[in-house]
Amino acid sequence: MKKKLKYLFENLCCSQCKNGFDEDSIEIKREESGLLVTHLTCQKCGKSFGVAFVGLSNIELKDNKNLALEVQDGPDAISYDDVIDAHRFIQNLDSDWHKYLPK
Repeated sequence: MKKKLKYLFENLCCSQCKNGFDEDSIEIKREESGLLVTHLTCQKCGKSFGVAFVGLSNIELKDNKNLALEVQDGPDAISYDDVIDAHRFIQNLDSDWHKYLPK
């Protein structure tokens, strides 16, 4: 799974030291069907880029050069209001935030 994630970050670099990201930069915190909770850290300077929720399909990587990320349109697309609602929800979390995670 880390090999798939590596391709999302291979053309990016740390904003602090400009070091590139590799498989060791990605830590998978939690893995569920079609969803990963990941943490990205620069291996050179140690800067943390936080936690991200990544949804992946069961794609097979045959030719990594042709791997492209696509924007999804339609009823399942995330709207600006969804982003604002999520921001407000996260902003108001207290020390019991873990109660919202599925067990």
